[in-house]
Amino acid sequence: MNSIAKKRNFITIFTKGDIFSKLSYIVLGLANIRNGQIGKGLLFALMQALYITFMVLAGGRNLANLTTLGESLQHMEFNEAIGIYEVKPGDNSMLILLYGVVAVVISVAFIALWLFSIHSGENARVRRKSGKHVNSLVEDIRSLTNENVHMLLLSLPVLGLSTFTVMPLFYMILMAFTNYDQEHQPPGNLFDWVGLENFGKLLSAGDRLSATFWPVLGWTLIWGFAATFTCYFGGMVLAMIINSKGIKFKKFWRTIFVITMAIPSFITLRVVATMLGERGIFNVLLQQWGFTVKALPFLSNTTWARFSVILVNFWIGVPVTMLMVSGILMNIPEELYESAKLDGAGPFTMFRKITFPYMWFVTTPYLIANLISNFNNFNTIYFMTGGEPNTLEYFKGAGKTDLLVTWLYKLTKDSNDYNLAATIGIIIFAISAVFTLISFSRSGAMKNEEGFQ
Repeated sequence: MNSIAKKRNFITIFTKGDIFSKLSYIVLGLANIRNGQIGKGLLFALMQALYITFMVLAGGRNLANLTTLGESLQHMEFNEAIGIYEVKPGDNSMLILLYGVVAVVISVAFIALWLFSIHSGENARVRRKSGKHVNSLVEDIRSLTNENVHMLLLSLPVLGLSTFTVMPLFYMILMAFTNYDQEHQPPGNLFDWVGLENFGKLLSAGDRLSATFWPVLGWTLIWGFAATFTCYFGGMVLAMIINSKGIKFKKFWRTIFVITMAIPSFITLRVVATMLGERGIFNVLLQQWGFTVKALPFLSNTTWARFSVILVNFWIGVPVTMLMVSGILMNIPEELYESAKLDGAGPFTMFRKITFPYMWFVTTPYLIANLISNFNNFNTIYFMTGGEPNTLEYFKGAGKTDLLVTWLYKLTKDSNDYNLAATIGIIIFAISAVFTLISFSRSGAMKNEEGFQ
């Protein structure tokens, strides 16, 4: 009977349950109280009472205001008593949206509680009907330290995730469907819903924003693949050289490269940016030694700047890949190489047939994660070039080395175009999610989890 109760959904519970099961759809906890779980039933009823109180006092109003995002503007009103004009506050669209999101999240949580209480009451009814013991509230609490300890351990992370991740993310997503830009800044002005207008501006041809978005997206993709695979293959080659039998002081060489990882990357990037400047040490030395007549545009020319950030990222990222690959190389069975040598295979053939396929199989998840990370590599671009060189071809402060994520930051920091920034954030997420799902589903590591053959 208990297994049957677990398989029932909330519709069959209503049709096949007793009168108290049906009434518990309206008043939470009645089925629990009827079947001996008085404490648990009262707790459900208390949670329902708190939710109703919240909705009456604030939640209902917040949900209603969410449809308009405010109607009353801040304005000046003459105070006859003191003979001056006073600022009368109006609606704040930003707070209305925030409070509306909170009300929605709380309502979703209550719906989950409602469903849980229905199943809990039905489970108690089935157990009581079959003559089995029905746990009291105290026994349920004690079970959280035994058979249900997973629920106790997950409760705090789920609460934190809902509060600090889900709600802000939901707030940001909704912002993409508004006109919350520099001309609609609360509390002085209101912003409103505009549907898919922001997506249309970014994605449709002919708009000035789209003429900026597509080139920035193109460079973001080029940067992501270049930054990922240069570090990957560079680290692989370096690891193979250090791990080769003819190299001495292997620990020393590994330590040298690991030391570079101890320096915070943003410090390295700022120092390198200074060194590559027009009056930086590289240009000064090149001119003093007679290699160049004038300063090379390491950061002021588009091609040079893009090549420079890829090269510097290569220098920063290779040690990390080298360490990872070194550990993997040590786990490749030596028998594979010995068998290949007996068959007459040379170093290149062994790399192509053994080393690289093994490396690719093991590191595919890392590569995918690293590629997505590089699509959103804010630090390297922002701290080294700041998105420069700037150009009149691009709109809203975007530069020639800006990634979508750095342009998003500029839209919020410099021009207060939060709606466009939120829209770009959604597009970045969509691209990353689709690419990750396709790549993981087609990777050998996913298809053959048992091992490499």
